[in-house]
Amino acid sequence: MILVTGAAGKTGLAVIRALAAKGIPVRGLIHQEDYRASVLEAGAEQTLLGDLLNANDLRAGMKGVRAVYHIPPNIHPREVDIGDNVILEAIQAGVEYLVYHSVLHPQLEDMPHHWLKLRVEERLIASGLPFIILQPTAYMQNITNQLERISREGVYQVPYDVRTRLCLVDLEDVAEVAASVLADGSHTGAIYQLVGTGLTSQEEIASLLSRLLDREIRAVQISLEDWQVQIARTGLGSYQISTLVKMFLHYQNHGFSGNPRMLHWLLGRQPTTLEECLQREINKLQIN
Repeated sequence: MILVTGAAGKTGLAVIRALAAKGIPVRGLIHQEDYRASVLEAGAEQTLLGDLLNANDLRAGMKGVRAVYHIPPNIHPREVDIGDNVILEAIQAGVEYLVYHSVLHPQLEDMPHHWLKLRVEERLIASGLPFIILQPTAYMQNITNQLERISREGVYQVPYDVRTRLCLVDLEDVAEVAASVLADGSHTGAIYQLVGTGLTSQEEIASLLSRLLDREIRAVQISLEDWQVQIARTGLGSYQISTLVKMFLHYQNHGFSGNPRMLHWLLGRQPTTLEECLQREINKLQIN
C-alpha cells in the first residue's frame, strides 16, 4: 500500500492513476469529503479524510503502508511544518521510503514556495529516512487547462512578458516517473529534476496553439494588477497571490530553465513534447 497525500489535486490524481495502472494499491489522504469520489475514481483502494498538520491523522494514514508519496498543499505558508510532521510520522510508522514532490530549483530564494521546499528537502535528507525527491518544472497542464477559453477568445494570456522563456513538463510524464520510483526502491537517495522541454517563449506557445487549433492565437501579457484582481475572485488567499506574483517576476526577469535528459532516462523514452501534450488534450476536448 502506498499513501498519497494531496490525493485530490491534479498531481495526486495523476499519480494515483499511474500507480493503479501498475496494480499498486493506494490510500489517498484528502482534506475534504467532497474529494473522496474523484480519488476513488482515479483508482485509490482507500481514502482517508485528514489534516496534514494533525499527527493523529497522519499516523492513521501511514498505518500499514510501504511508502509515502508526499504532495504538499499548493503554496502553503506552513509547508515546512507539514513536512516535519510527515517525515516524523513516516519514521515512526517504519515506512520503507518517502518520495517528496518538490519543485525544480528549490534553492531560488526569491520564490518563497520554492525556498520552503528546499527547507523540507534539508529536513528529509537529515532525517535518516530513505527518500527520493522529484523536482518537476512547470506543468504543460497550466496551458491545457485553458484550452477551451484560448480557442474561444483567440488569446493565450500570461502575467509576464510574452518573450519569457520557460521549460515545461507533462504531468502525465511526472506521474509515470512517480509510479516507477514508488514501485522500485532502488531509487532511494536520488534527487531527480523532471523537465520535458527546452526553453520555450510564450510567443512560441501561441504560435503552436495557432497551428494546432487552426486559428490565430495571440500571446498577450496581462498586468500583475489585473491578474491579482481576477485571481482574487477565485478565493485564493493573499499569501498565495503574493507568492505567485513573486514567481511571475522571477520568470520574467530570469526565465526558468532545466534539462530533459534526466526525465528521458527515467522514462526510457523521449519526454512528451508540448505539441504532443496539446494535441492529446485538444483531441480529448474535441475542440477542432
